[in-house]
Amino acid sequence: MRILEIGSGWGELATRAATRGAQVHTITLSERQLAYTQERARVAGLSDRVRAELRDYRDTEGRYDAVLSVEMIEAVGREHWPTYFRALANFVKPGGRVGLQAITMPHDRMRATARTQTWITKYIFPGGLIPSMKAIRDNASRFGLHVIDDLPFGLHYARTLALWRERLAANAARLGALGFDETFRRTWQLYLAYSEAGFAAGYLNVHQLVLGNSPARTVEGVAGA
Repeated sequence: MRILEIGSGWGELATRAATRGAQVHTITLSERQLAYTQERARVAGLSDRVRAELRDYRDTEGRYDAVLSVEMIEAVGREHWPTYFRALANFVKPGGRVGLQAITMPHDRMRATARTQTWITKYIFPGGLIPSMKAIRDNASRFGLHVIDDLPFGLHYARTLALWRERLAANAARLGALGFDETFRRTWQLYLAYSEAGFAAGYLNVHQLVLGNSPARTVEGVAGA
C-alpha cells in the first residue's frame, strides 16, 4: 500500500505504517521534524519504506491508496479548508481511504469562536480554528468524501493532557537549562490546563475519522488530480 501522510509529526505514524509493510511518503514544513523522522526511519531500518520531505501539501503530486493527516486541519485555517479537502480527495485513489484525526467543537461554538480573538489563537495557534464535525462533513462532501467510520475519544485526551501538565511541572527546573524562561513554562501550563478542561467538560472532542470516496468521482483543480 502506498500512503501519503500530510504532517509528519515526529515520525511515529510513518514508521509504524512502514513496519506493517506500507510505502510511506510523509511531508512536513518543519526542518526539525523532517530530520527527526528521517533519522528515526534510518535507525529502524525503514529508510527504504519511508520517504520524508520538506514540502507543502499544496505542492505535492501523486495518487495513493490512503492519505493520513493527524490534527493538521486545526492549523490550516477556515478559509483554506476547501483547498485541504480538495487535496485529500485528489490524492486518494478511487476506492481508497483518508484517515483524518481532528479536534472538534460544536458547530455553533465554532462559528462564534471564528469571530473572536482568543488566548489560544493569539499565543498558541495564530490563524487556526478548531472545526466542528458538521464543518468536516460539509467540506469533505463537496469533494466526494464521506465519513464511513468515526471514533471519538475526548475523555482520553483530557487524561493525556493532565499527564502532560504533571510532567511539565515535575520537570520545570530543567526548562531553564534548555533555554526556556518562566513565561514559557506558565504559558504551557495554562495551555495544557485550559485544553484539559475543554475535553473533560465536553466542550472539545477529538475524532479519528475514516473517509471514503466514490470511485466514479473525479476532482479537478489541484496538482496531481
